[in-house]
Amino acid sequence: MRTYLTTDRMILRHITDDDLDLLHALDNDPGVMRYLNGGQPTPRDTIRDRILPTIRAHDERGLGFGYFAAQHKTTNDFLGWFEFSPPDGHDLDNVELGYRLHTATWGNGYATEGSRALLTKGFTELGVRRVTANTMFVNTGSRRVMEKAGLSHVRTYHQDWPTPLPGSEHGEVEYVITRDQWAANQHPTA
Repeated sequence: MRTYLTTDRMILRHITDDDLDLLHALDNDPGVMRYLNGGQPTPRDTIRDRILPTIRAHDERGLGFGYFAAQHKTTNDFLGWFEFSPPDGHDLDNVELGYRLHTATWGNGYATEGSRALLTKGFTELGVRRVTANTMFVNTGSRRVMEKAGLSHVRTYHQDWPTPLPGSEHGEVEYVITRDQWAANQHPTA
């Protein structure tokens, strides 16, 4: 197991091909997929042939960015994954934050804890200048995580989806935090 970073309660580690069944179970949790594909199950071969190779390709670049499995420190239970990587075609100092955690873990602060740890690593070790995160406007749980991690809503926008999901008529939202904003929050003035 190649550890990427640790938090108070989690180990974030590099994802391997051995994680196929864990990723398959995660992407077959209807609550997890509700705002991604309407809660539809993802076939195992899609994860094996498309999703896992895409995830692994980020890790193979060796730049310190990618997708990371989240495991509970004490139980080693797979909680889900986090993404911290530049969107395709973007500079390495502009990174996207994402997370996908099992519904059984929701409400326990794991998404916020992992997001904050990734922001700290990105801004202090990886030269990140700006971090963005996106979700559906109606995904209030994910939006709250972004806010707790320190990101601020910068825009609401609409995309033309071939098969709109319930709530997509309200649009998507983008949240952002810069290195300077993050640093100001680490040492607030009295």
